Amino acid sequence: MDDNITTVKCPTCAKLVVWGKQSPYRPFCSKRCQLIDLGEWADEEKYIPSNEDISENENWSEQKD
Repeated sequence: MDDNITTVKCPTCAKLVVWGKQSPYRPFCSKRCQLIDLGEWADEEKYIPSNEDISENENWSEQKD
């Protein structure tokens, strides 16, 4: 058996989290931290940088015939 236990820091609060079945919200330590992170993405506090120039006026919906 492998006796190594992998741990990671919760991205929200930095608490150590065991990477395994006993941590259902991994990499987060809790549902609360998971929801805080999701809220930050939804409020666009977090984002993935891009070099592409995307206009807010671009039509993102499906084309209608």
